[in-house]
Amino acid sequence: MKIQTPDSTYKCPLCTSIADYFCSIGKKGRDYYKCNICHSVFLHPKKYIDYSSEKSRYEEHNNDVRDTRYQTFVSPITDAIEAQFPKTADGLDYGCGTGPVASVVLEADGFKEIALYDPFFQPNAEHLTKTYDFIICCEVMEHFFNPKEEFAVLRKLLRPSGKLFCKTSILKDDSDEDHFKDWWYNNDPTHVFFYTPKTLEFIAKTFGFEQVLIEPKLITFG
Repeated sequence: MKIQTPDSTYKCPLCTSIADYFCSIGKKGRDYYKCNICHSVFLHPKKYIDYSSEKSRYEEHNNDVRDTRYQTFVSPITDAIEAQFPKTADGLDYGCGTGPVASVVLEADGFKEIALYDPFFQPNAEHLTKTYDFIICCEVMEHFFNPKEEFAVLRKLLRPSGKLFCKTSILKDDSDEDHFKDWWYNNDPTHVFFYTPKTLEFIAKTFGFEQVLIEPKLITFG
């Protein structure tokens, strides 16, 4: 049997620069690459799970919108929106999954109905033809196969003074192979693209955001 060896380099799906092989994890050898330009780490596409397995994985998530623990988990986003936008603002929950709890919380607090989009569970293409005051992207961006395309879409969907509120776990800028292997966040097979603070700054500059505010539990592009 021929043993497959990982490519020594691969094009970064965010900045399209050539990224170097970083490490391999697990019995099935999930091969990761590290980009020296946008400072991201990403999984080789050959190691992505298939569509049905990915959907099944998302369906396993216990996203009960009535769960107070889940409401607390998304509270950095909902609190920021409530503090910065009037209840008449137009919002989009991008990648809302099976339980759009952030939208439910905001609507319960008096915000107008928030548009939902998810390629698996809410494939409302018409919601991607409008613009919004704010966009929610909660535990979504780590699933992006094509972050360059996704962030271009998200920027286009925002009005000039709009804000994109994201939540994901961030990798340290100086993380080495051992630190990455020990990081719990890469255990999920649907997590394929990982961001460092420098990656987030690259995104802000590349896609025309004025700034990015990086807090422990919230990332705000605006």
